[in-house]
Amino acid sequence: MIDERALLEALNSTPVRDGRRQDLWADDAALRRWAQAHGGPGADAAADWLRTARDLLQSATRGTAPETDLQRVLTGACRLPEIGESGLRWRLTAPPERMLAVELVLAWYDVRERRPGRLRPCGNDECRLFLLDRSRGNTARWCSMRTCGNRLKARRHHERARQAPAP
Repeated sequence: MIDERALLEALNSTPVRDGRRQDLWADDAALRRWAQAHGGPGADAAADWLRTARDLLQSATRGTAPETDLQRVLTGACRLPEIGESGLRWRLTAPPERMLAVELVLAWYDVRERRPGRLRPCGNDECRLFLLDRSRGNTARWCSMRTCGNRLKARRHHERARQAPAP
């Protein structure tokens, strides 16, 4: 099942390291392990759909929502109500090769609805990571204060120091 943590793992699977963009899901075995850890199959077709959904959601989180492409991922998906001993439960159905990709897209929409404006890209333009701001004031700007936050604050401090007139 895809929850907020798994959604962030997926969105953050293309980090920048040493100035170069990495794709942690480029390795089929690594993606299969991630998919299986979240209840999905390890099939190649499922991996292709997961990569597609991840790329679309990264674009959508940055502001360009490719609605027709997202709809293509969701085509054939349906939530069916089931009544059991524990009450009403919604069962998701989708083509097996797209099930985890569908769950990923639905998790993204759920976060956007429940926490509007809190899922966003890191404020460091050189970073490709995303954050889910859980702060009370919705003021988090960086994926990590230790890395991006400190780096940008130090850069701004050095720029101000260079621009300051000498005594």
